[in-house]
Amino acid sequence: MKHTDIREILTADKYVGKEVTVCGWVRTARDSKNVAFLALNDGTSLNHLQIVIDKQALNDVSPEAMKLGASVKVTGEVVNNERNNTNEINAKEITVLGKCPADYPLQKKFQKLETLREMPHIRVRTNTFNAVFRVRSVIAAAIHRFFQEKGYVYINTPLITASDCEGAGEMFQVTTIGYSDKYDNADDYYRDDFFGKKAALSVSGQLEGEVAAMGLGKIYTFGPSFRAENSNTQRHVAEFWHIEPEVAFAELDDVIELAEEMIKYIIRDYIEKCPEELKFFEERFEKGLTEKLMSVINSDFEIVDYTDAIELLKKADVKFEFPVEWGCDLQSEHERYITEQVYNKPVFLINYPKAIKSFYMKQNPDGKTVAATDLLVPGVGEIIGGSEREADYDKLLAAMKEREMSTEGYEFYLDLRKFGSVPHGGFGLGFERIIMYCTGMANIRDVILYPRTVGNIK
Repeated sequence: MKHTDIREILTADKYVGKEVTVCGWVRTARDSKNVAFLALNDGTSLNHLQIVIDKQALNDVSPEAMKLGASVKVTGEVVNNERNNTNEINAKEITVLGKCPADYPLQKKFQKLETLREMPHIRVRTNTFNAVFRVRSVIAAAIHRFFQEKGYVYINTPLITASDCEGAGEMFQVTTIGYSDKYDNADDYYRDDFFGKKAALSVSGQLEGEVAAMGLGKIYTFGPSFRAENSNTQRHVAEFWHIEPEVAFAELDDVIELAEEMIKYIIRDYIEKCPEELKFFEERFEKGLTEKLMSVINSDFEIVDYTDAIELLKKADVKFEFPVEWGCDLQSEHERYITEQVYNKPVFLINYPKAIKSFYMKQNPDGKTVAATDLLVPGVGEIIGGSEREADYDKLLAAMKEREMSTEGYEFYLDLRKFGSVPHGGFGLGFERIIMYCTGMANIRDVILYPRTVGNIK
């Protein structure tokens, strides 16, 4: 049906004095003897549009139009409310498009996020999730624009794979057979399955991204990844979105430079395009959010060797829950101490022990560490993980054997090191984590439309 977006009515003077039609859901309703007010939202703006109903001029408004959650179509004249300098509509006609009963679950003005997670199909109508998903859209567009402007090719890597990028085995199996007592062993089972071999949902598009980079030079992926980790933390879900650039003829320093440039680009674009949402999140979820984000834009990110970071943590006058020794995988408390207490800005940690990093990372000359980096940011900890990739066939094969990995399914990956191998690298950014950082939302379940976690697939 023909109508005008509420966002346009609220922000454009050209509509004042003109008759328009808008559609939306009733967020609040106030009634008195001579006049009634509706606050209408159609999802195009965080702010609501006030509908003024003069009961003497319009006395046949259905009671259903005054109920929270109802959807209505309103035709009327746009006027400017001089008290708050916002546009509103003097209604001439109101049509109820969809009735809403009294058990509409969003009757309370404020509800706990935990409660709203139980109704993901309804929570999008709240101010919080109206803002979250608009910001998610803006940040996604910024990411694509950043890479496109730099000449990167957007690649869609397979979601079903026969290889495990992380080498950890925490993958969702893909099968058309399901449970069966027909088979004596796994080999027979998989031989009868759809692909004739074991298949799973991809944990990362990196390996295939490297394939593309070996012919296209600079590529990026942006799509879903799946990890079957039995984790219930605020930072983990089983299905999330992943940005993964891969760059040929690049070393670790180039990877770090690209990651810093991308993060600053994203945050700058968000601040520029979402001022109302940023103000909302600062008021409701994280005091000082704007200052934090501006600090990221204006800072030169620190680069710290893992070994030096361990020494800083061991000397810290803090009792950590997890003890710190060289070779340990840093926990969130360690990462946040480094970024918030020591440097007070984003930090790239580099040169991790090879035993705690993935098999594909370039081995450093010391034989103990790899050319890996994690970007740690204040308030969150790790937000990006990347590395220079091992370009030497023999060293890559040795790393796989050391981890007792089979080469089956990785033949294509090893071939890249045989046929014109080049220095190359890349990183992965969890899309939901950058949204959390930009909005102050503390739980990853609150920045994705349908969070998939252990025991939950609503």
